[in-house]
This record gives sequence, structure tokens and C-alpha cells, in this order.
Amino acid sequence: MRTLIVFNHPYDGSYCNAILQSVQKGLRKAQHEIDLIHLDKDDFNPVMSSDDLLAFINREPVDPKVLEYKSRLEKSDHLVFIFPIWWELMPALTKGFIDKVLFPGLAYQYKENGLGMKPLLHHLKSVSVVTTMNTPGIVYRFLFGNAIKKSLLRGTFWKMGYKNRKWISLNMVKMVSEEKRKKWLVKIESKFAKLN
Repeated sequence: MRTLIVFNHPYDGSYCNAILQSVQKGLRKAQHEIDLIHLDKDDFNPVMSSDDLLAFINREPVDPKVLEYKSRLEKSDHLVFIFPIWWELMPALTKGFIDKVLFPGLAYQYKENGLGMKPLLHHLKSVSVVTTMNTPGIVYRFLFGNAIKKSLLRGTFWKMGYKNRKWISLNMVKMVSEEKRKKWLVKIESKFAKLN
């Protein structure tokens, strides 16, 4: 199995980086081939230019990074996103990846009647999202409307027709004990060791 990880955090000492290490350990135990896209180190431009938008309409990407990511995505059996939640949503680089790489003709196509979409990455077995935030889960869910679930898991991947979607939300990361953070990492490693 080949797992593509899309990682977004600019600070090497972040808890997101610790999560990345745990995910990779688990995947290695499951004997997965790992392909890591580190958006912060890749010089990826998340801004959709007029040329990018025209390419989106014509279904022919022009950004060399998008073409590279497209090729890597097409070879993947599993897709994992790891990022912090800032101001209730994903950082700009993750949003740019979604906007520019999940192209019609690559990740999905519109149904013949124009009502809805169908997935094109037929080999893609699952999409997992692992996030960190400092907001309590209940507050994020009821006050802020579970924005990541609505925008990424439902509004993007469910909409495109990908059925196996999972979200691991780690809340109040700065407030919990070091012991709890270590337990989370062990659980994450174990979870990804069972991915098949």
C-alpha cells in the first residue's frame, strides 16, 4: 500500500510534527510505502491565479507543483492530511492544496446530468484528517459548527463521492498534560498501524 501524507505546519518543534512521526511509525509497521508532501518546505504557492483558474476550467493544470502532486496522488491508496486548525479552519497551504490539486478530471468528474460528482481516484481507499486545536471539542462543534467536518470531510471528499473518511481531532492541545499528549501519539501510531 502507498500512503500519501499532506503535512502543513511551519514549525519543526510543533505537536503536529510529533503526530507526523507517529503516523509514519504506524504506517511503517503496516508496511506501507510513505510519500510525504511537506507543504511548508515545498515552496508550494496556495494562491489560485487567473492562469490556475483557467487551467481548472480546462482541466489541464499548469502549476508545476500541482502537476507533481497530481502524479503522486494518482499513485496513492490512502490520503492523510495533518494540520493545525487556525481560526476554525485549515491553514492557507492546506486550503491551497485542496483548491489547486483536487482538480476535475483528476479527483472527480461531474455526473452526466450535472447533479453531483463522482470520484475518479478509484484506487483511493481512505481519506484521514488529523488536526490539532486549542478549542474544546464541544465548543468547536456547537459554537463554530464543526467547520473542518463541513468543509473538508463533507464539503469536499463526501461531495466528490469518497466514502471512507475519518477525522482525528485533538483538542485543547496546549492545555492538556504532557502525559495525555504522549497517549494520543501512541493511539495514533496504533491506528495507522492497522490501516490496510
